[in-house]
Amino acid sequence: MVMGSLAQETEIAIIGGGPGGYVAAIRAADLGREVTLIEQREQLGGVCLTEGCIPSKTLINAVDLIYTARQAKRFGLNFGEAQIELDKLRQWTSSVVSVLTKGVAGLLKNRGVEVIKGRARFTGPNELALEQSDVGSIKFRHAVIATGSRINELPEAYDLPVWTSADALTLPEIPQRLLVVGGGYIGLELGLVYAGLGSRVTMVQFFPHLLMGADQDLVAVVVKNCEKRFEAIKVESKVTGLEKSSSGFVAQIEHLGETTRHEFDRVLVAVGRKPNTDTIGLDILGLSPDNHGKLEVTEEGRTSIPHIYAIGDITPGPMLAHKASREAKVVAEVIAEQKSGFDNRAIPAVVFTDPELAWAGLTEVEAEKTGRKVQIGRFPLTALGRARTMGRTDGMVKIISDPETKLVLGVGMVGPHVSELIAEGTLAIEMGATLEDLMVTIHPHPTLSEAIMEAAEVAAGQPVHINPARK
Repeated sequence: MVMGSLAQETEIAIIGGGPGGYVAAIRAADLGREVTLIEQREQLGGVCLTEGCIPSKTLINAVDLIYTARQAKRFGLNFGEAQIELDKLRQWTSSVVSVLTKGVAGLLKNRGVEVIKGRARFTGPNELALEQSDVGSIKFRHAVIATGSRINELPEAYDLPVWTSADALTLPEIPQRLLVVGGGYIGLELGLVYAGLGSRVTMVQFFPHLLMGADQDLVAVVVKNCEKRFEAIKVESKVTGLEKSSSGFVAQIEHLGETTRHEFDRVLVAVGRKPNTDTIGLDILGLSPDNHGKLEVTEEGRTSIPHIYAIGDITPGPMLAHKASREAKVVAEVIAEQKSGFDNRAIPAVVFTDPELAWAGLTEVEAEKTGRKVQIGRFPLTALGRARTMGRTDGMVKIISDPETKLVLGVGMVGPHVSELIAEGTLAIEMGATLEDLMVTIHPHPTLSEAIMEAAEVAAGQPVHINPARK
């Protein structure tokens, strides 16, 4: 442990420089507040920018180009097989991250935010001690905890050189046989990346389905494509043993009571993340995270100690960068004595598989669990002109609405570029739009966005481009 001797004071201390922390710092500074941001990493931007969202989407884009070139043969275009130069691909990914992290640093500097490198820990309700820093302590009037989350690990893998998602994103090698443990969005995205680069991928998922949090009619489209690209997908299965071998790893995989042994060159563990709330001195403050390691907060982002706020992965709700950024603006505004609150009706979720999967608001699974009656309209991309022109008809858009008021409650979609389309669905929910609002909004033709209008028409019982349901 290395601690500096300097002691500082600030109005707002923000712990963590990710999409929650740095956005809170910028917004607070713009509102005239004195802000100090503490980050233990060398680079700003947090997990999302340095070893998550940005590098993964950079690689996903590269692999998508490979698949697109292969599919172009159907149109009479033959580009030949892609020649993969790993060093250049690594350099490209690193350059994207570097440009963005430098951009964040520049934004903070221009706003007058002081950035201190170090690991912060509460020593009292108005003071932080810093380790591995030139500054020993910081006294504050307000604190924002934006410490994010870290990767879960398999107990069987503690002493073995398995890959985490962060390791996999650095492209150490392209293994011939890759085992991916975990069928959530991280496992699926990285599994498809490595399959696209030439690995034979086997996925093991403990639960009965992949992407358990999403509606399975949407997930089924993704799974169908993954089955073509992966060597195997084993659901309701678990790795019960893992050992190093001369050529790689031997994994014991249990499925429905039967255990088999399989050899792999590399193993990627992608079994979720856990909040970073256990090493920052919350016990000193008397703050107790729940069983999931998260802190309860008010709509204003306050913990039970009014001048200490929490945002991002350490608070209830999905662990998503855009949620953290929205919460960040709220707490900055509250500290600046403006009226603000996290009262958003929908938080969009996107899985950057191929095809992409996205949803916002109420899901069909949630409606069934709560017994809520809903009206659902599905529009398949097979009936959409733009999807036909792209040769990408694998997907659909569905609108979930209230049967009485016709209020849009949820939007789900799977297909090309739905990561961009979901914003319209989120806006519809946020603004209290009805099916008619979506139907009478003129969508440009021919585009993928028309599928949202078409799905609303189906939900309202007025479909044009598919036959109405039989009565």
